[in-house]
Amino acid sequence: MDQEMTSIEKNDTWELTELPAGHKKIGVKWIYKTKLNEKGEVEKYKAILVAKGYSQQHASKGWKIFQLDVKSAFLHGELSENVYVDQPLGYQKAGKDKVYKLKKALYGLKQAPRAWYSKIESYFVQEKFEKCPHEHTLFVKQSSQGKLLIVSLYVDDLIYTGNDEEMFESFKNSMRSKFAMTDLGKMRYFLGVEVKQWDRGIFIHQQKYAQEIMVKFEMENCNKVCSPIVPSNKLNKDEKGKPVDATIGGDCELEGWSDSYYVGDVDDRKSTSGYVFMYENGAISWSSKKQAIVTLSTTEAEFIAASFCVCQGVWLRRIMEQLKHVQVNGTAIFCDNTSSIKLSKNPIMHGR
Repeated sequence: MDQEMTSIEKNDTWELTELPAGHKKIGVKWIYKTKLNEKGEVEKYKAILVAKGYSQQHASKGWKIFQLDVKSAFLHGELSENVYVDQPLGYQKAGKDKVYKLKKALYGLKQAPRAWYSKIESYFVQEKFEKCPHEHTLFVKQSSQGKLLIVSLYVDDLIYTGNDEEMFESFKNSMRSKFAMTDLGKMRYFLGVEVKQWDRGIFIHQQKYAQEIMVKFEMENCNKVCSPIVPSNKLNKDEKGKPVDATIGGDCELEGWSDSYYVGDVDDRKSTSGYVFMYENGAISWSSKKQAIVTLSTTEAEFIAASFCVCQGVWLRRIMEQLKHVQVNGTAIFCDNTSSIKLSKNPIMHGR
């Protein structure tokens, strides 16, 4: 709590004043969080002073990925309105009739996310980054020599990668001069996804999430299998097959795989759409989501799942173009339902 108050004072977030006539003040409260690492162990304890906002009215190139954490990110956002808050309990400096007039945003304010994003966006523009028009939290900086720096932002967490160490250091030093931040080194855990980076590649997985799901449904003690293949299945050698070098990354083409589970929910009779996108034989994007409507056949369920997959494929292609990985050929979407494939080639039948 002392560290949070120090950050607020150091950042010149507010000034103590009398509440002007006709204005209302907003209450504040302390929020306590325990930040865990990818192993579920305690990494640090955090105390955040928040405004009661509800009271307001409405890898193929051998690149490494690194992570930065901006301390008290929302405190950097500058406000354009007059907002007054209570003095936090335990830190009153004057009589109870005194309030703080905010110069910058506090966590919990409805203006806080926008104010913070405007602040960080103006920084990236000033540093000659180009904002991706298809993903507004992605910023790319490219020099005339072909050096590339890619930054992705999620609230106060940033990850970055590129092909030049000097650009990394320059970026970190520039960030330090503007914001209080923590250098977390190589990315290990980001938005629930665990990341392992080796010389031979980057491995992403969700082991912690999977374990939590097993515990939630009381399946943590279920029988395990060593391999997902059917035990009685017999494999034959492919005499005409071509030898494969496992060390080669494969084709640099984006491919999508689509499937559906027809009437998976026995209560509302809705189906489930699923897809996975592969790039250089590695999964980079996946989803399993219940469909919004009730389908009347497996063909319709598969077609909707394929459409869901195609939308993601278009978005991924646009992102890759922004990252200077232009794919000239079309993106193949694989579907295992013959009727849906035929339906996609016959627009006349779409009315049905």
